[in-house]
Order: sequence, then C-alpha cells, then structure tokens
Amino acid sequence: MIEETIFYSRLKQEIKKSRKSTNQIERELGYSRNSLHNYKNGTEPSGTRLIEIAEYFHVSPKFLIGKTDISSENSPIILFDQLDDVQKFEMLKLCHNWSENMIKKAQLPNK
Repeated sequence: MIEETIFYSRLKQEIKKSRKSTNQIERELGYSRNSLHNYKNGTEPSGTRLIEIAEYFHVSPKFLIGKTDISSENSPIILFDQLDDVQKFEMLKLCHNWSENMIKKAQLPNK
C-alpha cells in the first residue's frame, strides 16, 4: 500500500473545504476526469499544475507540497509578526480607533 503524500492529503483537505466534488473541480480547472484522484498514487504535480491548483484553492504552492504549514503566504499572522513592537502598538491604536468609529456609526440613527 502506498503511503499518502503530503500533497495529496492537503489536496483532499482543500477539496473538502471547497464543498465541491473532485470531478467538479477537475472540470473547472479543465483537467481530465480522475486527474486529481490520480495523485493518490504518490505522483507529484508538475510545477504548472501545482500553481494552477494552488491558485484555484487560494493557498500557496509551498503549503500544498508541505514546505510550510501556513496555507497563505500573506497570512495576517506572518505580516504582524514581521512588525517591531512600535509598529505593533501603532497597529493596535489604528484598530482601536477604527472599531470606535464603527461603533459610533452603528449607533447613529438611519436617515
């Protein structure tokens, strides 16, 4: 029995999250029937196909092949972690001001 690859495991996970059938996704991508299911056998996608699949599911190719556990390279967590403490404090103040303004707007009577 062939052990399931990280790629196939994550592909299945993304298919499940999409709430679409594998066949529907294959049709939308213009792939032949069972082309995604065939990755179960341990083969890896070509570079082009990897990028197409990653773009379809809005995840990074690195995530699909197991080079990172974060599905998006633009994750807010990663971006926030790159800030120094002063920048994080400024971000906190901006968020606080934004939320106060949103609360005020929500409390205004509609005209």
